Amino acid sequence: MPKILIIDDEKVIRSTLKEILEYEKYEIFEAQDGEKGLEMIKNEDFDLVLCDIKMPKMDGMEVLSKASELSKQPQFIMISAHGSIETAVEATKKGAFDFIPKPPDLNRLLLTVRNALDKKELVQETKVLKKKLSKKLDMVGESKAISIVKETIEKVAPTDARVLITGPNGTGKELVSHWIHQKSSREKAPFIAVNCAAIPAELIESELFGHEKGAFTSANKQRQGKFEQANGGTLFLDEIGDMSLSAQAKVLRALQEHKITRVGGDKDIKVDVRVLAATNKDLKNEIAEGNFREDLYHRISVILIQVPPLKDRRDDIPLLVDKFLGDIAGEYGTTKKEIEKAAIQKLQEFPWTGNIRELRNVIERLVILGGKSISAEDIKKYADY
Repeated sequence: MPKILIIDDEKVIRSTLKEILEYEKYEIFEAQDGEKGLEMIKNEDFDLVLCDIKMPKMDGMEVLSKASELSKQPQFIMISAHGSIETAVEATKKGAFDFIPKPPDLNRLLLTVRNALDKKELVQETKVLKKKLSKKLDMVGESKAISIVKETIEKVAPTDARVLITGPNGTGKELVSHWIHQKSSREKAPFIAVNCAAIPAELIESELFGHEKGAFTSANKQRQGKFEQANGGTLFLDEIGDMSLSAQAKVLRALQEHKITRVGGDKDIKVDVRVLAATNKDLKNEIAEGNFREDLYHRISVILIQVPPLKDRRDDIPLLVDKFLGDIAGEYGTTKKEIEKAAIQKLQEFPWTGNIRELRNVIERLVILGGKSISAEDIKKYADY
Protein backbone atom coordinates (compact mmCIF):
# COMPACT_ATOMS: atom_id res chain seq x y z
CA MET A 1 0.00 0.00 0.00
CA PRO A 2 1.60 3.34 -1.06
CA LYS A 3 2.44 5.67 1.83
CA ILE A 4 1.44 9.32 1.39
CA LEU A 5 2.34 12.21 3.71
CA ILE A 6 0.08 15.29 3.80
CA ILE A 7 1.82 18.46 5.07
CA ASP A 8 -0.63 21.32 5.64
CA ASP A 9 -1.27 23.73 8.49
CA GLU A 10 -5.05 23.64 7.89
CA LYS A 11 -6.60 20.70 9.73
CA VAL A 12 -9.72 20.68 7.57
CA ILE A 13 -7.60 20.33 4.38
CA ARG A 14 -5.59 17.48 5.92
CA SER A 15 -8.76 15.69 7.02
CA THR A 16 -10.45 16.09 3.62
CA LEU A 17 -7.42 14.84 1.69
CA LYS A 18 -6.94 11.97 4.13
CA GLU A 19 -10.55 10.83 3.75
CA ILE A 20 -10.37 10.93 -0.06
CA LEU A 21 -7.03 9.12 -0.31
CA GLU A 22 -7.78 6.48 2.32
CA TYR A 23 -10.91 5.60 0.31
CA GLU A 24 -8.51 4.94 -2.62
CA LYS A 25 -6.57 2.47 -0.39
CA TYR A 26 -3.54 4.66 0.32
CA GLU A 27 -1.85 4.73 3.74
CA ILE A 28 -2.00 8.34 4.94
CA PHE A 29 0.18 10.26 7.41
CA GLU A 30 -0.20 13.90 8.50
CA ALA A 31 2.04 16.79 9.54
CA GLN A 32 0.74 20.20 10.64
CA ASP A 33 3.79 22.22 9.52
CA GLY A 34 6.91 22.08 7.36
CA GLU A 35 9.35 21.30 10.18
CA LYS A 36 7.32 18.32 11.38
CA GLY A 37 6.84 17.14 7.79
CA LEU A 38 10.56 17.25 6.99
CA GLU A 39 11.33 15.33 10.18
CA MET A 40 8.83 12.63 9.18
CA ILE A 41 10.34 12.42 5.66
CA LYS A 42 13.76 11.82 7.23
CA ASN A 43 12.44 8.98 9.41
CA GLU A 44 9.90 7.27 7.14
CA ASP A 45 9.90 5.92 3.57
CA PHE A 46 7.07 7.83 1.88
CA ASP A 47 6.14 7.27 -1.74
CA LEU A 48 4.48 10.66 -2.12
CA VAL A 49 4.20 13.98 -0.27
CA LEU A 50 1.29 16.43 -0.71
CA CYS A 51 2.76 19.68 0.57
CA ASP A 52 1.17 23.09 1.13
CA ILE A 53 3.35 26.05 0.16
CA LYS A 54 2.34 28.74 2.67
CA MET A 55 2.94 27.37 6.18
CA PRO A 56 4.39 28.64 9.48
CA LYS A 57 7.91 27.65 10.67
CA MET A 58 9.00 26.29 7.26
CA ASP A 59 7.22 26.85 3.95
CA GLY A 60 6.61 24.13 1.37
CA MET A 61 9.34 25.28 -1.03
CA GLU A 62 11.94 24.94 1.72
CA VAL A 63 10.63 21.48 2.60
CA LEU A 64 10.90 20.50 -1.08
CA SER A 65 14.49 21.83 -1.34
CA LYS A 66 15.67 20.15 1.86
CA ALA A 67 13.95 16.85 0.99
CA SER A 68 15.69 16.79 -2.40
CA GLU A 69 19.04 16.64 -0.58
CA LEU A 70 18.09 13.48 1.33
CA SER A 71 18.81 9.90 0.23
CA LYS A 72 15.06 9.23 0.55
CA GLN A 73 13.35 11.17 -2.22
CA PRO A 74 9.56 10.76 -2.41
CA GLN A 75 7.59 12.42 -5.20
CA PHE A 76 6.16 15.84 -4.28
CA ILE A 77 2.85 17.42 -5.27
CA MET A 78 2.66 21.05 -4.16
CA ILE A 79 -0.74 22.54 -3.21
CA SER A 80 -1.59 26.19 -2.50
CA ALA A 81 -4.48 28.65 -2.45
CA HIS A 82 -2.06 31.39 -3.53
CA GLY A 83 -0.80 29.70 -6.66
CA SER A 84 0.55 31.35 -9.77
CA ILE A 85 2.33 30.24 -12.91
CA GLU A 86 5.61 31.50 -11.42
CA THR A 87 5.08 29.44 -8.28
CA ALA A 88 4.26 26.32 -10.29
CA VAL A 89 7.36 26.77 -12.47
CA GLU A 90 9.57 27.29 -9.41
CA ALA A 91 8.16 24.17 -7.73
CA THR A 92 8.76 22.07 -10.86
CA LYS A 93 12.33 23.37 -11.17
CA LYS A 94 12.98 22.28 -7.59
CA GLY A 95 11.81 18.76 -8.37
CA ALA A 96 8.06 18.74 -7.67
CA PHE A 97 6.04 16.34 -9.81
CA ASP A 98 3.12 18.78 -10.14
CA PHE A 99 1.38 21.80 -8.66
CA ILE A 100 -2.33 21.80 -7.73
CA PRO A 101 -4.31 24.92 -6.66
CA LYS A 102 -6.65 24.90 -3.63
CA PRO A 103 -9.35 23.80 -3.37
CA PRO A 104 -8.15 20.80 -5.39
CA ASP A 105 -10.33 19.32 -8.11
CA LEU A 106 -11.00 15.72 -6.99
CA ASN A 107 -10.47 14.05 -10.36
CA ARG A 108 -7.31 16.00 -11.10
CA LEU A 109 -5.95 15.27 -7.62
CA LEU A 110 -6.48 11.51 -7.91
CA LEU A 111 -5.03 11.38 -11.45
CA THR A 112 -1.97 13.39 -10.37
CA VAL A 113 -1.44 11.16 -7.33
CA ARG A 114 -1.59 8.02 -9.49
CA ASN A 115 0.81 9.49 -12.05
CA ALA A 116 3.24 10.61 -9.36
CA LEU A 117 3.22 7.13 -7.79
CA ASP A 118 3.76 5.56 -11.23
CA LYS A 119 6.79 7.82 -11.70
CA LYS A 120 8.12 6.84 -8.28
CA GLU A 121 7.83 3.16 -9.26
CA LEU A 122 9.59 3.79 -12.58
CA VAL A 123 12.43 5.64 -10.82
CA GLN A 124 12.89 2.70 -8.45
CA GLU A 125 12.85 0.19 -11.32
CA THR A 126 15.41 2.28 -13.21
CA LYS A 127 17.72 2.33 -10.18
CA VAL A 128 17.46 -1.46 -9.85
CA LEU A 129 18.15 -1.96 -13.57
CA LYS A 130 21.13 0.40 -13.47
CA LYS A 131 22.50 -1.47 -10.47
CA LYS A 132 22.09 -4.79 -12.30
CA LEU A 133 23.73 -3.37 -15.43
CA SER A 134 26.60 -1.94 -13.41
CA LYS A 135 27.13 -5.35 -11.79
CA LYS A 136 26.96 -7.07 -15.17
CA LEU A 137 29.57 -4.67 -16.57
CA ASP A 138 31.87 -5.02 -13.58
CA MET A 139 35.51 -5.63 -14.52
CA VAL A 140 36.60 -8.56 -12.40
CA GLY A 141 40.23 -9.33 -11.66
CA GLU A 142 43.24 -8.43 -9.53
CA SER A 143 46.09 -9.70 -11.71
CA LYS A 144 48.85 -7.31 -12.74
CA ALA A 145 47.72 -7.40 -16.39
CA ILE A 146 44.13 -6.35 -15.64
CA SER A 147 45.24 -3.87 -12.97
CA ILE A 148 47.21 -1.96 -15.64
CA VAL A 149 44.05 -1.79 -17.78
CA LYS A 150 41.99 -0.48 -14.83
CA GLU A 151 44.61 2.15 -13.95
CA THR A 152 44.70 3.37 -17.55
CA ILE A 153 40.89 3.63 -17.64
CA GLU A 154 40.88 5.73 -14.45
CA LYS A 155 43.34 8.19 -16.02
CA VAL A 156 41.78 8.31 -19.49
CA ALA A 157 38.03 8.23 -18.74
CA PRO A 158 37.65 11.84 -17.42
CA THR A 159 39.24 13.23 -20.60
CA ASP A 160 37.83 13.32 -24.13
CA ALA A 161 40.85 11.51 -25.58
CA ARG A 162 40.11 8.92 -28.26
CA VAL A 163 41.07 5.39 -27.25
CA LEU A 164 41.99 2.34 -29.33
CA ILE A 165 41.33 -0.91 -27.46
CA THR A 166 43.16 -3.96 -28.79
CA GLY A 167 43.17 -7.63 -27.88
CA PRO A 168 41.97 -11.05 -29.03
CA ASN A 169 38.28 -11.90 -29.41
CA GLY A 170 36.43 -12.54 -26.17
CA THR A 171 38.79 -10.59 -23.87
CA GLY A 172 36.27 -7.88 -22.96
CA LYS A 173 37.13 -4.95 -25.21
CA GLU A 174 33.53 -3.69 -25.21
CA LEU A 175 33.50 -3.94 -21.41
CA VAL A 176 36.53 -1.61 -21.32
CA SER A 177 34.68 0.87 -23.54
CA HIS A 178 31.64 0.79 -21.21
CA TRP A 179 33.90 1.47 -18.24
CA ILE A 180 35.50 4.45 -19.97
CA HIS A 181 32.05 5.86 -20.78
CA GLN A 182 30.65 5.27 -17.27
CA LYS A 183 33.60 7.02 -15.63
CA SER A 184 33.51 10.00 -18.01
CA SER A 185 31.60 13.28 -17.90
CA ARG A 186 29.43 11.83 -20.70
CA GLU A 187 28.04 8.98 -18.58
CA LYS A 188 24.45 10.30 -18.68
CA ALA A 189 24.56 10.75 -22.45
CA PRO A 190 24.12 7.88 -24.96
CA PHE A 191 26.60 5.04 -25.36
CA ILE A 192 26.21 3.66 -28.88
CA ALA A 193 28.08 0.53 -29.98
CA VAL A 194 28.57 -0.48 -33.62
CA ASN A 195 30.08 -3.79 -34.71
CA CYS A 196 31.75 -2.79 -37.97
CA ALA A 197 32.44 -6.44 -38.89
CA ALA A 198 28.74 -7.36 -38.69
CA ILE A 199 27.52 -4.70 -41.14
CA PRO A 200 27.90 -5.25 -44.91
CA ALA A 201 30.38 -2.82 -46.53
CA GLU A 202 27.65 -1.23 -48.66
CA LEU A 203 25.56 -0.38 -45.56
CA ILE A 204 28.23 0.75 -43.10
CA GLU A 205 28.13 4.41 -44.22
CA SER A 206 24.35 4.57 -43.84
CA GLU A 207 24.64 2.90 -40.42
CA LEU A 208 27.23 5.39 -39.18
CA PHE A 209 26.11 8.62 -40.85
CA GLY A 210 22.44 8.03 -41.64
CA HIS A 211 20.73 8.66 -44.96
CA GLU A 212 18.21 10.93 -46.60
CA LYS A 213 14.94 9.67 -48.03
CA GLY A 214 15.53 8.29 -51.52
CA ALA A 215 19.32 8.06 -51.11
CA PHE A 216 19.12 4.47 -52.36
CA THR A 217 16.43 1.97 -53.36
CA SER A 218 15.24 0.92 -49.87
CA ALA A 219 15.69 4.37 -48.25
CA ASN A 220 11.97 5.17 -47.92
CA LYS A 221 12.49 7.63 -45.08
CA GLN A 222 15.20 9.78 -43.52
CA ARG A 223 17.31 7.98 -40.91
CA GLN A 224 19.77 9.17 -38.27
CA GLY A 225 23.09 7.37 -38.14
CA LYS A 226 25.04 6.24 -35.09
CA PHE A 227 27.09 9.45 -34.96
CA GLU A 228 23.93 11.52 -34.53
CA GLN A 229 22.41 9.04 -32.07
CA ALA A 230 25.57 9.25 -29.94
CA ASN A 231 25.67 13.07 -29.99
CA GLY A 232 26.88 14.33 -26.63
CA GLY A 233 27.93 10.82 -25.65
CA THR A 234 30.23 8.01 -26.73
CA LEU A 235 30.41 6.04 -29.97
CA PHE A 236 32.14 2.66 -29.76
CA LEU A 237 33.39 1.34 -33.11
CA ASP A 238 34.04 -2.35 -32.50
CA GLU A 239 36.22 -4.24 -35.02
CA ILE A 240 37.15 -0.99 -36.75
CA GLY A 241 39.80 -2.90 -38.71
CA ASP A 242 36.99 -4.39 -40.82
CA MET A 243 35.64 -1.01 -41.93
CA SER A 244 35.77 -0.15 -45.66
CA LEU A 245 38.23 2.50 -46.83
CA SER A 246 35.44 4.83 -48.00
CA ALA A 247 33.78 4.67 -44.56
CA GLN A 248 37.19 5.24 -42.93
CA ALA A 249 37.55 8.48 -44.91
CA LYS A 250 34.19 9.74 -43.61
CA VAL A 251 35.01 8.75 -40.03
CA LEU A 252 38.30 10.66 -40.34
CA ARG A 253 36.41 13.78 -41.48
CA ALA A 254 33.97 13.43 -38.59
CA LEU A 255 36.87 13.26 -36.13
CA GLN A 256 38.72 16.18 -37.71
CA GLU A 257 35.82 18.56 -38.29
CA HIS A 258 33.16 17.27 -35.85
CA LYS A 259 30.75 17.17 -38.80
CA ILE A 260 29.01 14.40 -40.71
CA THR A 261 26.89 14.27 -43.88
CA ARG A 262 24.10 11.78 -44.34
CA VAL A 263 24.24 9.46 -47.36
CA GLY A 264 22.40 11.23 -50.18
CA GLY A 265 22.54 14.57 -48.38
CA ASP A 266 24.58 17.74 -48.81
CA LYS A 267 24.02 19.33 -45.41
CA ASP A 268 26.76 19.27 -42.77
CA ILE A 269 25.55 18.16 -39.34
CA LYS A 270 27.62 19.06 -36.29
CA VAL A 271 28.26 16.22 -33.84
CA ASP A 272 29.90 16.13 -30.42
CA VAL A 273 30.96 12.52 -30.01
CA ARG A 274 33.78 10.79 -28.18
CA VAL A 275 34.96 7.89 -30.33
CA LEU A 276 36.34 4.70 -28.81
CA ALA A 277 37.49 1.98 -31.18
CA ALA A 278 38.47 -1.66 -30.82
CA THR A 279 40.08 -4.30 -32.99
CA ASN A 280 41.57 -7.78 -32.81
CA LYS A 281 43.75 -7.01 -35.82
CA ASP A 282 47.26 -5.56 -36.03
CA LEU A 283 46.35 -2.22 -37.60
CA LYS A 284 49.96 -1.40 -38.46
CA ASN A 285 50.04 -4.53 -40.65
CA GLU A 286 46.69 -3.52 -42.13
CA ILE A 287 48.16 -0.09 -42.95
CA ALA A 288 51.16 -1.72 -44.65
CA GLU A 289 48.81 -3.87 -46.74
CA GLY A 290 46.69 -0.88 -47.74
CA ASN A 291 43.60 -1.97 -45.81
CA PHE A 292 43.58 0.77 -43.18
CA ARG A 293 44.26 4.51 -43.37
CA GLU A 294 47.34 5.59 -41.45
CA ASP A 295 45.89 9.07 -40.75
CA LEU A 296 42.77 7.50 -39.21
CA TYR A 297 44.94 5.18 -37.09
CA HIS A 298 46.74 8.17 -35.58
CA ARG A 299 43.41 9.91 -34.95
CA ILE A 300 41.83 7.01 -33.06
CA SER A 301 44.90 5.84 -31.12
CA VAL A 302 45.64 8.83 -28.89
CA ILE A 303 45.54 6.27 -26.07
CA LEU A 304 46.18 2.55 -26.59
CA ILE A 305 44.74 -0.05 -24.21
CA GLN A 306 45.83 -3.66 -24.70
CA VAL A 307 43.33 -6.06 -23.10
CA PRO A 308 45.19 -9.21 -22.03
CA PRO A 309 44.06 -12.70 -23.08
CA LEU A 310 42.79 -14.96 -20.29
CA LYS A 311 45.91 -17.16 -20.47
CA ASP A 312 47.92 -14.12 -19.29
CA ARG A 313 45.70 -13.59 -16.24
CA ARG A 314 45.01 -17.09 -14.92
CA ASP A 315 45.06 -15.79 -11.32
CA ASP A 316 41.78 -14.04 -12.11
CA ILE A 317 39.96 -17.24 -13.08
CA PRO A 318 38.66 -18.03 -9.54
CA LEU A 319 37.17 -14.50 -9.28
CA LEU A 320 35.67 -14.70 -12.77
CA VAL A 321 34.18 -18.15 -12.09
CA ASP A 322 32.61 -16.88 -8.86
CA LYS A 323 31.06 -13.92 -10.69
CA PHE A 324 29.71 -16.08 -13.51
CA LEU A 325 28.22 -18.58 -11.04
CA GLY A 326 26.40 -15.69 -9.34
CA ASP A 327 25.25 -14.13 -12.63
CA ILE A 328 23.95 -17.44 -14.00
CA ALA A 329 22.12 -18.26 -10.77
CA GLY A 330 20.45 -14.83 -10.97
CA GLU A 331 19.43 -15.35 -14.59
CA TYR A 332 18.03 -18.85 -13.94
CA GLY A 333 16.46 -17.97 -10.59
CA THR A 334 18.36 -20.76 -8.84
CA THR A 335 20.75 -21.07 -5.92
CA LYS A 336 24.34 -20.21 -6.74
CA LYS A 337 26.35 -23.41 -7.28
CA GLU A 338 29.57 -24.13 -5.44
CA ILE A 339 32.73 -25.23 -7.23
CA GLU A 340 35.47 -27.39 -5.76
CA LYS A 341 39.04 -26.13 -5.52
CA ALA A 342 40.29 -28.99 -7.71
CA ALA A 343 37.82 -27.95 -10.41
CA ILE A 344 39.13 -24.37 -10.32
CA GLN A 345 42.68 -25.67 -10.68
CA LYS A 346 41.61 -27.68 -13.73
CA LEU A 347 40.09 -24.57 -15.29
CA GLN A 348 43.30 -22.62 -14.68
CA GLU A 349 45.22 -25.20 -16.74
CA PHE A 350 43.15 -24.70 -19.91
CA PRO A 351 44.53 -22.59 -22.83
CA TRP A 352 41.27 -20.57 -23.18
CA THR A 353 41.62 -19.63 -26.83
CA GLY A 354 38.13 -18.06 -26.63
CA ASN A 355 39.12 -16.07 -23.54
CA ILE A 356 36.55 -14.77 -21.04
CA ARG A 357 33.61 -15.35 -23.39
CA GLU A 358 34.58 -19.02 -23.62
CA LEU A 359 35.03 -19.32 -19.85
CA ARG A 360 31.57 -17.89 -19.26
CA ASN A 361 30.02 -20.38 -21.68
CA VAL A 362 31.84 -23.30 -20.02
CA ILE A 363 30.65 -22.22 -16.57
CA GLU A 364 27.05 -22.05 -17.81
CA ARG A 365 27.40 -25.56 -19.24
CA LEU A 366 28.80 -26.82 -15.91
CA VAL A 367 25.93 -25.19 -13.99
CA ILE A 368 23.40 -26.98 -16.20
CA LEU A 369 25.09 -30.38 -16.51
CA GLY A 370 27.30 -30.64 -13.42
CA GLY A 371 26.48 -31.87 -9.93
CA LYS A 372 25.29 -29.89 -6.92
CA SER A 373 28.89 -28.82 -6.43
CA ILE A 374 30.96 -28.58 -9.62
CA SER A 375 33.80 -31.08 -9.38
CA ALA A 376 37.02 -31.84 -11.26
CA GLU A 377 35.17 -34.84 -12.73
CA ASP A 378 32.51 -32.47 -14.13
CA ILE A 379 35.29 -30.45 -15.75
CA LYS A 380 36.60 -33.59 -17.47
CA LYS A 381 33.11 -34.53 -18.68
CA TYR A 382 31.72 -31.21 -19.84
CA ALA A 383 34.61 -28.88 -20.69
CA ASP A 384 36.05 -28.98 -24.21
CA TYR A 385 39.70 -29.40 -23.26
